[in-house]
Amino acid sequence: MKIAVISDIHSNIDALDAVLSDIARQDVDQVVNLGDCLSGPFDAAATAGRLMALDMPTVSGNHDRALWDGPKEDMGLWESWVIDDLSPVHLDWLKSLPDTLSLGEVFLCHATPDSDQENWLDYRGPQDRLIARDRAEVEARDGLAKAPVLLCGHTHSPRIVRLSGNRLVVNPGAVGCPAYLDTRMEPPFIHETGAPDARYAIVERRGADWQASLYAVPYDASRMAALARSKDSESWAQAIETGWITPAE
Repeated sequence: MKIAVISDIHSNIDALDAVLSDIARQDVDQVVNLGDCLSGPFDAAATAGRLMALDMPTVSGNHDRALWDGPKEDMGLWESWVIDDLSPVHLDWLKSLPDTLSLGEVFLCHATPDSDQENWLDYRGPQDRLIARDRAEVEARDGLAKAPVLLCGHTHSPRIVRLSGNRLVVNPGAVGCPAYLDTRMEPPFIHETGAPDARYAIVERRGADWQASLYAVPYDASRMAALARSKDSESWAQAIETGWITPAE
């Protein structure tokens, strides 16, 4: 069994298409999606259309839920960029997404098995950057999910971790958002992968064991960067062009 794993597209249709094209060469049995599909200053309607047509197993992310769970005036910036571009059909699709999914030996969630917002493998550290959690902290967040393979996204940080019982936890990283600036706190929180590539993972069962590989796909981000700048979001444009928020000097 060979499964491609995508997450955190954030309406970046060009990054999604690049990843799907690369996956098509990998001879996988299935593609699964860990959510946060549409929020972000790019092309949400096109992204929704592509994902709905593919009809892959998909769980809801916190930003997916934010697009329909509450009044429009209470939405965050990432949702306000795209909500007017989405049709009732798109929103109904988002509402239909489950919080978690079990596909045989593989468990899908957006963030942790019990939350679509809590970071699982990393936490926001005192230097306003993500820091890897200790093993006990990671194990404590597995909830009731005891499957051999546990898939999560949310942090945009590609990671492969082994837990007790040789369970495999895989975060594929973000398809469409390799860095971000969160100005809701002081000082602002910054996350940077340091590369603009679109990310995904493959998990594969070989004999009795599961293994994982992380992939980074270069693509032309110029069209999406122009969309971000048209919505007055220079930080998102920089993120997808470079993978960084902070300047080089």
